[in-house]
Amino acid sequence: MYGWLFRHLPGPLWVRVLLSAVLIAAAVLALMEYVFPWIAESSFLPSFTDSTIGGS
Repeated sequence: MYGWLFRHLPGPLWVRVLLSAVLIAAAVLALMEYVFPWIAESSFLPSFTDSTIGGS
């Protein structure tokens, strides 16, 4: 998949490397800003601040 994407990017090698870096940075930014907080707020993951040891 990455080879296919790299071959289909326009320009010479240095432009393709730069575009690949921009695409990777955009994907990481989207994951950190939107996807991971949405998963943490939803019921997909337990809250890490909740204690499993309860008092009586």
